[in-house]
Amino acid sequence: MNSYWTQWSAYLPVLVAAALVLIGPLWQLTRHAVTLAHEAGHAIAAVGTGRRLTGIRLHSDTSGLTLSRGKPRGPGMVLTAAAGYLAPSLLGLAGAALIAGGQLTLLLWGSVGLVVAMVPFIRNFFGLLVLIAAGGAFGTVAYYGSPTLQLSFGYVVIWLLLIGNLRTIVEAAQNRSGRSDLDQLRTLTHLPRLVWTVLLVAVSVGTGVLAWRAQYIG
Repeated sequence: MNSYWTQWSAYLPVLVAAALVLIGPLWQLTRHAVTLAHEAGHAIAAVGTGRRLTGIRLHSDTSGLTLSRGKPRGPGMVLTAAAGYLAPSLLGLAGAALIAGGQLTLLLWGSVGLVVAMVPFIRNFFGLLVLIAAGGAFGTVAYYGSPTLQLSFGYVVIWLLLIGNLRTIVEAAQNRSGRSDLDQLRTLTHLPRLVWTVLLVAVSVGTGVLAWRAQYIG
């Protein structure tokens, strides 16, 4: 295990991320990062399944919208709809795996690259501001940060995505507006919202366990 994590500070990134998610005023700010990863998941899945990505919007109320063209039903549409609540957890786990493999630099600059790749598809000014803030944060830490700062920043972001995504799934399960991704998945697959909620929570918790093992045990 990296000697950095043998000290009492080992659990600080998790505690900081938990605070950023669980404290209401902080969550209203940090939720934008989770929404960014959520919409990136929709976009990547849409392109990966052969759909045409037409735009991404990130709103000041922390909601987001990704639009794509293609078949209105079928496996590609289901994967695109589900990818939003899968992406933050999978990105968090991928980040933990990269750090465990000694690829912290790749994690930081890869995150910058993902943000840059989304810029041409952003369709509102606030969304562009979110991308600039996210890309700027990753780029600044990657270029100027000390190894310890880079490592701490990387893990805080990882756990922010992992814990934050679980909260967004729970919030979506409580949302009865009929316009959430869970409602879209129910319409597409005829499976109850509860089934999708349980599946997504299971993935979220499972990736968290794997990330924990990669950080503290592996």
